[in-house]
Amino acid sequence: QVQLVESGGGSEQPGGSLRLSCVASGFYIATYAITWVRRAPGKALEWVSTIYPGGSGNGIYADSVRGRFITSRDNRENTVFLQMDKLKSEDTGVYYCVKGLGGPRTVPQPLGQGTAVTVSS
Repeated sequence: QVQLVESGGGSEQPGGSLRLSCVASGFYIATYAITWVRRAPGKALEWVSTIYPGGSGNGIYADSVRGRFITSRDNRENTVFLQMDKLKSEDTGVYYCVKGLGGPRTVPQPLGQGTAVTVSS
């Protein structure tokens, strides 16, 4: 059974950092792209980043987070991470990881519970 469980969210001040984790089960993350999406309060689901399969694990990012967020993977732990630095209030929302590709015009629907991030002073 395919399952993705997000964790690591919390409250942080603007300029701070958080590291989200996405633990996968039922499949091997090294062979799949993993996408992060988020839903801000009252807004539509937004694509954040996608990490490609393979050894290099290259990622692509939404303009709103590029240069501040980095996605990575630990294949041994079957886990994908989202390191979020220089947080802004507009980063507030529930973050989900999803198996598969994503992009600005292709926002995959999450299946898990997500992890909530609040950025506020």
